[in-house]
Amino acid sequence: MSALVPSTKSRPKYRNIHVGEILKYRLPPAGYVSIMHRISGALLFLLLPLLLWLFDLSLISEGSFARLREVGGQWWVKLVLLVVIWALMHHLIAGIRYLLLDLHIGIDKERSNTTAYWVYYISVPLTIVAALRLFGAF
Repeated sequence: MSALVPSTKSRPKYRNIHVGEILKYRLPPAGYVSIMHRISGALLFLLLPLLLWLFDLSLISEGSFARLREVGGQWWVKLVLLVVIWALMHHLIAGIRYLLLDLHIGIDKERSNTTAYWVYYISVPLTIVAALRLFGAF
């Protein structure tokens, strides 16, 4: 008989999200940190061979190091290095956040949003300091 009585519970709503509809939904700050963590990790992984080659080039000889300094002085190379520095800073700080979440520290909604903002509050100034150093401001 209970099968004939309608349930008073509300059922979860199924959302078939297509690419055009994804912009209708707002991600929480933790969602953006998660996406950027994946992007920064992919950038670090893809640029690792370049960074290892540059490191190797700096150690081969004095001539190759001088050539590396010459190439490294160009603005577009500095821009690529700045992207790598941002990826490293963001991935490091977000990774520490995820380690704390794995330890069940800050898993409630409010603290999770706060720590997501703190990832940006820490990684962006560190990247700006590195950019100032890289572009010769100090």
